[in-house]
Order: sequence, then C-alpha cells, then structure tokens
Amino acid sequence: MEKMAIATVNQAHFTAASISPLRFSLSSIGKSPSLNRSARGASFSVRASVAVEEKTLTKAAVIRIGTRGSPLALAQAYETRAKLIDSHPELAEEGAIQIVIIKTTGDKILSQPLADIGGKGLFTKEIDEALINSDIDIAVHSMKDVPTYLPENTILPCNLPREDVRDAFICLTAASLAELPAGSVVGTASLRRKSQLLNRYPSLKVVENFRGNVQTRLKKLNEGVVQATLLALAGLKRLNMTENVTAIMSIDDMLPAVAQGAIGIACRSDDEKMATYLASLNHEETRLAISCERAFLEKLEGSCRTPIAGYAHRDENGDCFFRALIASPDGTEVLETSRKGPYAYDDMMKMGVDAGEELLSRAGPGFFNR
Repeated sequence: MEKMAIATVNQAHFTAASISPLRFSLSSIGKSPSLNRSARGASFSVRASVAVEEKTLTKAAVIRIGTRGSPLALAQAYETRAKLIDSHPELAEEGAIQIVIIKTTGDKILSQPLADIGGKGLFTKEIDEALINSDIDIAVHSMKDVPTYLPENTILPCNLPREDVRDAFICLTAASLAELPAGSVVGTASLRRKSQLLNRYPSLKVVENFRGNVQTRLKKLNEGVVQATLLALAGLKRLNMTENVTAIMSIDDMLPAVAQGAIGIACRSDDEKMATYLASLNHEETRLAISCERAFLEKLEGSCRTPIAGYAHRDENGDCFFRALIASPDGTEVLETSRKGPYAYDDMMKMGVDAGEELLSRAGPGFFNR
C-alpha cells in the first residue's frame, strides 16, 4: 500500500471554518445565494489545501481516522474528530486522535471519467483496505462515494447529521442556468447532473470529465475552461466557500445524488470499542434517510454510468417522503416516482426497493444506453 501520511493538529477542536484561505484572486461573488450582478467578470475564491502538520508520532493514538487528503475530505475528518472529542472529552488529549491521509485510485487518476476507471469504490477502496488491515481504526467517507455493498468484516454504524443536499450553480456571467446562452459549456463529472441539466436546457453543452476537488474546478472556471459548473452545496458549506455560489438549485430542478451531503463512518465489525464510539455520534434520522436511498440504488444496481437521483427526508407530518429519478445519459428521457410512509427503517427500506422496482419496470431493457 502507498505510504500514508499521519496528520495531527494541536487544537482540541477543528472545524471546516478554521481552514485558512489562500486565494488565487482577491475578488469574489458576495455571500448571497443569488448572483451579485455587479460582480460579474470577477473571479472565484479558490482556497489551497488544508495545512496539516506531519511529524513523527511519539504516542500511540487511541483512534486513527482514515481519510482522503482533499480539503473537503479533511474537513469531514476533522468534523468527525471534533464530535468524538465533544462526546468523549478524554479524547481531547494531544495525539489521542490522529488523521491518516490515504490516497485513493480516484485521487490518482484525474484524466479519465470515473466510469472508465472502475466507477464506484474508487474513493473508498484503499481506505477500506487500510481499515481491514488495522492500519486505521475508523474510516470517514462521503456517503455518495460508498458502494451499496460494504467490504467483508466492516460495518458502517454511523452517519453524521446531513448537510444541505441541494446543488449550487456557479457562474461568472449568468445568474442561473436559464440565463446561459445556447452553446454555453457547463462542466460536471456527474451523469446525474448532466442528464437533468440537458433535459431542461438541451441547448447547453456539457463537459463530462470536469473532475478534481472543489478548488481545482473553481480554478478551471476562473480560467474559462467552462462557463459554469454545478457543485454540491454541502461541500461548499463544509469548506466555508459559499461566497462562490451564484444560485442554489431547488430539489425540483436538480434532484440530489443518493446520500448527497452525508458523512459515513465505518469500523471493523469485530471492533466493539470503535463501534461504541461511533454509536455515540450517529444521527438516526440521517441514517434512515440514507438507508432508504441506498436501497433504491442497490435495486437499480446503479453505477457511475447510470444517471440516478434519490432523496428521502422527513416531511412536515413526520413521515418519510422519498423522491427518485432515473434518466437516459443524454437527458432525453427522465422517469420519476415518489413514495410516502412511516419514518421507520423497515418501511423506508421497502419504499426504496419498491421505487427501484417501479422505475426498472417502466424503463425497460437498455434504458441507460439510449
């Protein structure tokens, strides 16, 4: 396995907001979720990677947290660390919790679409291997990157409270997708976003392999590689970078990815101590919603080659409302359905499976290849 970097932080608490900014440009769009028109022609704020201290460890850690090394992944790892300390003050001692940075296949190969290099699991495989091999104690993942199956001997008993699931439209020249001139190029690495975008705005063009971390994508946007892009609002919030948002897209206009905005924490199935730690952090409402969405995804056997969206949440009556969507890659066909029922595990799993069965039946063979 590639050498892992051990990162430690002296502060007892670390949040995404404490990431110090290094700006490529001094001007940026205002903090309003809608475009500050006077700022058109300005550039976006692009922060550098989170600075972490690497040093020889002199004390064995109580918990080693495995994570990717991107600024967003590190922000999620430090959020996990902070919550562990809040729940277990004994872990506040320096060195008790260490961050282990692991480079994944998805981080190494940026020149090709995810679907061409293996699809799902590319951002979790090496971290899961480190967990199984006891090189780390827990693994922190963006749940949308986690395959519907878990590696043998691992469990995922914890979801942190979900962030905003909506997508953000980011552009220097237009306030919304509707304002982009015909032929404008939108960059995204997501077939889900591409298909829904083209379904509503077929005159636009989409660059599919618009990959890289948030900072890389904003830099490309500044350089004029594309005219606009769509990013998860959750990531921008965790990185304290919402000043870059031109407009927040509604769920009706862009249904989120399955598990978007959710953080999952895994441990080995035989590690009762870690499972107990994670149980204290679990946000049950989020866990149930994610379980419903992933049951839907599993029924469809979805991959990075299939445009799929799903979102479960608690409605004003306390019930679960689940919306689901599949689309042809070119966006010419979009099939949607919804379910409503009790906000309870068995009922919500059934809703996810049932929605998947319905859409599979309506789509027929070869739907995703059209």
